Amino acid sequence: MERVRVVLQASDPLSHAGLASFLQAGQEIILLPAEERAEADVLVYASARLTSSAVALLRRWTLETRLPVVLVIDEINEGELLTAVENRVVAVLPRAAVSGERLAHSVLAAASGGGVLPSSMVGELLKHVERLQREVFAPNGLNAAGLTPREVDVLRLMADGLDTQEIAGELCYSERTVKNVIYGLTHRLKLRNRSHAVAYAFRSGMI
Repeated sequence: MERVRVVLQASDPLSHAGLASFLQAGQEIILLPAEERAEADVLVYASARLTSSAVALLRRWTLETRLPVVLVIDEINEGELLTAVENRVVAVLPRAAVSGERLAHSVLAAASGGGVLPSSMVGELLKHVERLQREVFAPNGLNAAGLTPREVDVLRLMADGLDTQEIAGELCYSERTVKNVIYGLTHRLKLRNRSHAVAYAFRSGMI
């Protein structure tokens, strides 16, 4: 089985040494030097708090690599958690609870597209999503994927292979309206083209 390649960075040498020993003990994980970050599958970052410099580092990693991040931290509040999630953090481990087994589990989950959060943090995220749905999405006629019902209808027909004229006929819209719907959703969600829009809708579970 191919091992998961990990790059570790910590805000202090003692944390780095301890986490490195945990990672090196795992048979399914290989620890790479920091300069080989581009070759990694998962990034692990340890810090006492999510300071402005820590956030800046996570943002730089997001722009450079788009890799999932496992965050080992002393404490984190709801706002900091949301900032972390926005910057590819998929697993959060309280430093006091870190063990070799838990760290390896989080790394392997991140590598496979999953995530690990303490139950209290899951509750905070769910409350935030509910607040977004109530205060932002619903008043603007959007669902959690950021799509209106009309956009979903157009995307479903696009996924079925219909062209603009056929979609317009099926939904009793003008061709201009269909084009405007497609342009609006691709522009708002920063999607490259129609194929990208259909893929986005599939991933979000809307079609």
